[in-house]
Amino acid sequence: MLRLNLLLLAIVLASALGGVAAQHKARKLFTELEREQERMRSLEVEWGQLQLEQSTWATHARIEQIARERLRMRPPAAGQLLAVEAAR
Repeated sequence: MLRLNLLLLAIVLASALGGVAAQHKARKLFTELEREQERMRSLEVEWGQLQLEQSTWATHARIEQIARERLRMRPPAAGQLLAVEAAR
């Protein structure tokens, strides 16, 4: 009878320790999940800001201004234009 009681006590202790370990792991994984979700939200905000910045840098007026100022580009004179029509 003593052996049976000791065996049952060992099983109960192992089960309790397993439950505690599982609970600890679940809490640890949950905090990691929350941390990654917060990182995801911050990356989404950064992505939106980068898209806005890209659209600002790529506006036609800005590109034309850079072409005129830095590259010294000008529209061609009327005599320099050549119209080519596609053959039908």
